[in-house]
Amino acid sequence: MQAYWFFGALVVLQLLGFGHGARGAAREWEGGWGGALEEEREREALMLKHLQEALGLPDRRREENPASTAEGQGTGMTEEDQGDEEEEEATQAPPTPSSSPSPTPEDTITYILGRLAGLDAGLHQLHVRLHALDTRVVELTQGLRQLRETTGNTRDAVETLQEARARAEHEHGRLEGCLKGLRLGHKCFFLSRDFETQPAAQARCAARGGSLAQPADRQQMDALARYLRAALAPYNWPVWLGVHDRRAEGLYLFENGQRVSFFAWHRAPSPEPGARPSAAPHPLSPDQPNGGVLENCVAQASDDGSWWDHDCDRRLYFVCEFPF
Repeated sequence: MQAYWFFGALVVLQLLGFGHGARGAAREWEGGWGGALEEEREREALMLKHLQEALGLPDRRREENPASTAEGQGTGMTEEDQGDEEEEEATQAPPTPSSSPSPTPEDTITYILGRLAGLDAGLHQLHVRLHALDTRVVELTQGLRQLRETTGNTRDAVETLQEARARAEHEHGRLEGCLKGLRLGHKCFFLSRDFETQPAAQARCAARGGSLAQPADRQQMDALARYLRAALAPYNWPVWLGVHDRRAEGLYLFENGQRVSFFAWHRAPSPEPGARPSAAPHPLSPDQPNGGVLENCVAQASDDGSWWDHDCDRRLYFVCEFPF
């Protein structure tokens, strides 16, 4: 009898151990499968979080359902423990108003695709505006090219007008010199009562189509002397001629570069008959030229037509010569 009781106790213990082992194995299987599901959810949430951070989107899931973070802290619990805690919270906590459901991954992807579509529309508008700007730049470039061409044509017209003005001034100077001055052969002499240096006087004569007077022979020299004496009498004024020795001392040239073939230098007056000759020069009218390298330009006296050398920077009257 005792043997039967002992055998029955062993069978009961084995059945209880098998049941407990089966229930533990089931719990281990459910816990392993549930852990895999939780890992999959965490992986999806992490991927969505990284995508939202890359696109600069707000975490709507966290803002709309802040209680999800508290739920995620209990991922290590089993489903039975979570169920028990939810029942206890349901019995203890007062009923709260229903909140909006948390967005699903499909909603997040749809939201991201909508934002991408908006960005694509914005880029399209930018491309349209850039095309309009390119068209405007092309139009401005063409207008600038046309403006440059017009400016070039205007510059050419101005140069043409300046050349015509210079020719007109030359012709006017020639006509004025020959009408108001002295006509002699194929040239005319015209006296100017403006005070100028010798280079400035030459420039003014050249601007009117002539040059400073260049008497080529004794006949022209005498005619020019009579013209100046009649124009400036009863005074004696030195008048610039187109004669100088700036290139080399003692080498007198006309303004056109030709060498002077004759001279009419002033000479000191001869002593009176019976007077003793003096070796000293006359203090008021010494023999010319006497300035050396300091006086390199020639002026003609208006009273007797004699030549005197002067400093080229001295301001005197001048007489121009024009071709006829």
